Amino acid sequence: MSDERSPNPSSERADHRSPWVIDTHELGRRPGASRPVQRDIPVTEPLGVPDVVTVPSGAAIAVDLLLESVVEGVLVTGTASASTTGQCSRCLDPITGDVAIDVTELFAYPDSTTDETADEDEVSRVVDDRVDLEPVIRDQLVLALPLVPLCSDDCAGLCAGCGVKWADLESGHGHETIDPRWAALVDRLQDMEDVSDAPSDRADEGADDSDR
Repeated sequence: MSDERSPNPSSERADHRSPWVIDTHELGRRPGASRPVQRDIPVTEPLGVPDVVTVPSGAAIAVDLLLESVVEGVLVTGTASASTTGQCSRCLDPITGDVAIDVTELFAYPDSTTDETADEDEVSRVVDDRVDLEPVIRDQLVLALPLVPLCSDDCAGLCAGCGVKWADLESGHGHETIDPRWAALVDRLQDMEDVSDAPSDRADEGADDSDR
């Protein structure tokens, strides 16, 4: 029975024209041989959560990597970083920032022990002497984005009553609230006060009699 494996993006041929794809032919599967890679890779589609925080389209991911040939494959180490945009989770103001990750990934050589023993989704692979960095770096950058982006750690957010930023409101700002269970009683008391404040017809008649 043949050993059939499901297709894996890391084992499929990548577009050699992509800036994410690095040719490792010069390493020659010689352990210890290395090659530095530094480049800015343009972002064509936003990475992250729209309206929360993203590496926006048009930005660039700066990679500073070292590709080193080891016995089992090509070991990629280094860093990747990019600028981010989003909005504060408390006050909703637009914010900008940066995200950076450390990269350590082994791309297994074809027919190596790692290639033969690891499942398709457990390890990246060298295909046609090339490594595709995109899945590794994109996924790690997205995971490194803040779940709750803030304009500052002490951001007070918005007033729940009027929706205005607390930072823009005067000291002592507040809104009177009434427990809905007491609202009907408050309305009734207000009606009683209005009636008691209104001049009565009898009092007017008494005033007229005294003038006669």
